[in-house]
Amino acid sequence: MFRRAAFVITATLVSATPASSQLSAPHSAALQQAASASSRTPANVARDRYRNPVQTLSFFGVKPTDTVVEIFPGRGWYSEILIPYVTAGGGTYYAAAPERGLVGFRAFQQTKPELYGRAKTAVFPVRAATHAGVPDGTADVVLTFRNVHNWMMGEEPYAELAFKQIFAMLKPGGTLGVVDHRLPEAADSAREKTSGYLKTSTVRRLAEQAGFQLVGSSEINANPKDTTDHPEGVWTLPPTLELGDKDREKYLAIGESDRMTLKFVKPAGVPSAGN
Repeated sequence: MFRRAAFVITATLVSATPASSQLSAPHSAALQQAASASSRTPANVARDRYRNPVQTLSFFGVKPTDTVVEIFPGRGWYSEILIPYVTAGGGTYYAAAPERGLVGFRAFQQTKPELYGRAKTAVFPVRAATHAGVPDGTADVVLTFRNVHNWMMGEEPYAELAFKQIFAMLKPGGTLGVVDHRLPEAADSAREKTSGYLKTSTVRRLAEQAGFQLVGSSEINANPKDTTDHPEGVWTLPPTLELGDKDREKYLAIGESDRMTLKFVKPAGVPSAGN
């Protein structure tokens, strides 16, 4: 548990910035092309209106020449866009996940090896010397979409370790982009352990404790219809719809969760190793 004072101080520092693109015109065109590609899974494309990939990646300033690490890519929703975008531009894409998660990612790669085969994999979080993680000080951008809440839940939360290792893998001046389900600041903090929602101040505390600086926040992925107080937490809403047919139309009308979109930077001049 955190001290109440930390919440108050941190919350007062949060401010929204416009969702303007941080990309040049050629890079923006390349990103739009990757997001519009016919190779994308139709079910994934249908979720663009909630996940806003072009606007989100533009806000984070992801360039096709970057070394990009996607933490816990899951079934490859963002990977379908990021891998072709980055590898075609001369950059490098890493999928970073626990070993069991990498098994699923490698299966995803085999669905279209000509597109996804050039992606690299790395273990995250690294818990043993035998694990091959992302080398320290090599990443330009690290992205995590709807994962931080998982690091806070369970009997052995490891969010502090995760942010520490992300900080180490980034180059000085590198970017961390975070999107996650947003819990109102006035809500009971205990809900962060069960609902899948997190306070923005909690994510800021974790990131800043690891050494990051917040440089921007955006409402790109906000959903004012989401009250965040659903019977099965965030999983009540689409795409999970944990309640099945019960109140299905109600939750479809709300749509996917209200989400924070935060951009952090590792300060220049900070060494990568030993953090």
